[in-house]
Amino acid sequence: MTNHKGSWNQTDSEAKIAQVSKQKNLAPVILIGIAIAYLALVIYIPAFNVFFQAFKNGVGPFFANLSQSYFLHAAGMTLKLALVTVPLNTVFGLCAAWSIARHKFPGRALLLSIIDLPFSISPVVAGLMMVLLYGRGGWFGGWLQDHGLNVIFAFPGMVLATAFVSMPFVAREVIPVLEELGSDQEEAASTLGANNWQIFWRVTLPNIRWGLLYGLILTSARALGEFGAVAVVSGNIIGKTQSIPLYIEDAYKNYDSEAAYSAAVLLALLALVTLVLKQILEKKTHRKNVE
Repeated sequence: MTNHKGSWNQTDSEAKIAQVSKQKNLAPVILIGIAIAYLALVIYIPAFNVFFQAFKNGVGPFFANLSQSYFLHAAGMTLKLALVTVPLNTVFGLCAAWSIARHKFPGRALLLSIIDLPFSISPVVAGLMMVLLYGRGGWFGGWLQDHGLNVIFAFPGMVLATAFVSMPFVAREVIPVLEELGSDQEEAASTLGANNWQIFWRVTLPNIRWGLLYGLILTSARALGEFGAVAVVSGNIIGKTQSIPLYIEDAYKNYDSEAAYSAAVLLALLALVTLVLKQILEKKTHRKNVE
C-alpha cells in the first residue's frame, strides 16, 4: 500500500508540475495576443482603412488628389516648416545638451524641466499661449502690428509652434550620450592644443552622431505631423497657412474624403520611413555599444 501511495503522490506531483508548466507557456501567448489585438484596433485596422480608402478607386485618383494646387501648397508649407524648425532645434538641442552634460550650474534642473515642457503640455495650449503673446491683443501684438510684423495667422507663428512641440528631441537624445562618453577625450584633445571648435567637430560630434541623427529623425517626424499648435496659430487659411495635417482635416470636413485619405497616406508613408530609419539607427547604436 505504501508503494502504491507513494506512486500516486508522485503522479499527482508530476501532473501539477505539468499543469503549472502549461500555464506558464500559455501566459506569454495570452499577453502577446492581447498586445496584437490592441495594436490591431488602435493602429493596424485604422491604417489599413486609410490605405484602402485612398486607393479604392485606383492609383490614378490618388495621384490626381496629390497634384491639386491646395495640396501642393500645403505640402510646400509643411516642408518649409521642417526646413526651418529642424536646424533651429538641432542648434538649440546641441547647445542645451552640451551645457547640461558638461557643466553644473544653478538652474540646471529647471532647464531640463523646460526642455521637457512640450512633452507635458497640450499642443493646443501651447498655440493659445503664442496667440496671447503675439496676437493682435497680446503682450507683443501691438508692437508687432505697428512695425508691420505678422506672427499669428502667418508663417512665423507656425514656425514658433512647430519649433516648440519638436524642441526636446535632439537635446534628450544627445544628453545621455554625452554623459556616457564623459569628457576624457575632449580634455585630451584640449591638452594637445585643439581649440573648442576643433574639439567639437573632430572629437565630440563623431561620438554623438548616432544620437544626434536619432534626435533629428524624431524632430523631423514631429515637425511634419504637428496639428494642434499649428492649427491654433495659423488660422488654417486655405492656400496660405495650411500644412498637410490641416489640409487633411479641412478636406475631410468638406466631404472630400478621398483627398483627405490620399494626403493621410503620404503622411503615413513618411512615418514608415521614420520608423525604418529609427530601427537602423537603433541597431547601429546597439552594435557600437557592444563593441
